[in-house]
Amino acid sequence: MTSTAPPTREDDLVAPPEDFAAMFELARFLESHSEPAALLGPDGQQIPLPIEAYDILRSVVKAMERGASIHVEPVDRQLTTQQAANLLGISRSTLVRLLDDHELPYEQLGDSRHRRLRQGDVLAYRERKRRERRALLRDMTRQATEGGLYDVDSDAYQDALQEARKS
Repeated sequence: MTSTAPPTREDDLVAPPEDFAAMFELARFLESHSEPAALLGPDGQQIPLPIEAYDILRSVVKAMERGASIHVEPVDRQLTTQQAANLLGISRSTLVRLLDDHELPYEQLGDSRHRRLRQGDVLAYRERKRRERRALLRDMTRQATEGGLYDVDSDAYQDALQEARKS
């Protein structure tokens, strides 16, 4: 599963294999089975693969089959304010303002001024804001449609354009 946060270290990033034959074979196997498989250890011991791990494996193989690199990390990872700001695509000062306004939960380490945020909280905030923006845009579009703002008389529009060009 690819992460939206940039990897913190180069060795966290796994590049796709140079020989895709084994990856294609594994992808075909995973696509043809909807139930989780079992892991077979070198000693012959088998253990069922939990559905969550199976789903992640399928996502990883799909991405690598397309030639994508993979970065997997726990969602509860602690982020610095700069890492959280980068993940949200905002400045650090804007993020600090959100923290001061209690828009996002954070922890302070001991007597330190440094704040840490849980990656899961940051991702949840980002998704909540996306949903709010989509709802607002839908509402604005509905209001504009009801108000007739999309109904344009093409002749009147062309006349207005010509007038604007003259001035």
